[in-house]
Amino acid sequence: MQQVNWFERKFEFSGNQNIMPSLIERLEGAPIRLMAKMKLISPSDYTIKPNGKWSILEHIGHLSDLEPLWQLRLDELLNGKKELSAADLENKLTHNANHNAKAPAELLNHFDSLRKATLTKLKNLKEEDVFRSALHPRLKTPMRTIDLFTFVAEHDDHHLSKITELPSYKN
Repeated sequence: MQQVNWFERKFEFSGNQNIMPSLIERLEGAPIRLMAKMKLISPSDYTIKPNGKWSILEHIGHLSDLEPLWQLRLDELLNGKKELSAADLENKLTHNANHNAKAPAELLNHFDSLRKATLTKLKNLKEEDVFRSALHPRLKTPMRTIDLFTFVAEHDDHHLSKITELPSYKN
């Protein structure tokens, strides 16, 4: 089964319940699930680029590359900024980072460390912070803190799923 491309995804942020504790659990689990997946893949397959797409190490590096953006956007929401910072839609950072030359443990630990910093901020939110809102620059829709981290969790799962789709993944 083929999943939809990330930039073709549509997001609906209409819920008004505070599910942030569940989101925190999901976000906290991403590095753990990623580490578990890596144990099922032969290290010789980590840098294979099927059909010219990203390798496993590039997917992992990409998650780390975007974590500072999620942290910045959280700060912007908490500080009352009207529009969130734009992402680099060409993913230049990931394309130029040469993640395939890095040790898998380095990439995994870096992602885990960055994510822990994000989680520390999220665990300190007040109830009213969960519903602060700013305009998302690409989607052109208001995005609340809770929506942003639903988006982040979906992004994590998108890349974990991409790794699962790779032929070298042994389920």
